Amino acid sequence: MTAVSPASAYTPRRLLLLAAVALVAGAGAVLISQRFGHAPDWGLLARQGWVLKLHIAAALTALALGTVQLIGVKGTAAHRVIGWSWVVAMATVAISSFFIRTINPGSFSLIHLLSGWTLIALPMGIWHVRSGRIGSHGRTMAALFVGGLLIAGAFTFLPGRLMWAVFFG
Repeated sequence: MTAVSPASAYTPRRLLLLAAVALVAGAGAVLISQRFGHAPDWGLLARQGWVLKLHIAAALTALALGTVQLIGVKGTAAHRVIGWSWVVAMATVAISSFFIRTINPGSFSLIHLLSGWTLIALPMGIWHVRSGRIGSHGRTMAALFVGGLLIAGAFTFLPGRLMWAVFFG
């Protein structure tokens, strides 16, 4: 891995990308609040069990850390520390999901296949970087971020699901 100087850590391109992500997220929040016209019902989350609360907290942590990793400079000490924290958060999301069985009451659902794959792909991504396969490492971790967080997270906002009820119900 190559050392990166602090001056190159925040290039104009990276700052522009971060600003664009923040702008899109903010605009999305404003549009959604105008469309549905009410504040989120945090009481629904407060009434959930501790496993679901842990799952949501770990997912939000992984989402924030993963965003920083994708936008940030690679190969630095900070990248490694944040990366290990992201791995722990993702493993927590995957493991806690096995105790959440609301889609198919009492049984596993198809989403649990993604959780199993996450628990296989995380060590694969670590193995790639330890073996010097930096490109494979990046692709594996980015795929986990997109599939395991963004796509799986988007499904939680479908009508009838908890996040739909919290934000739009």
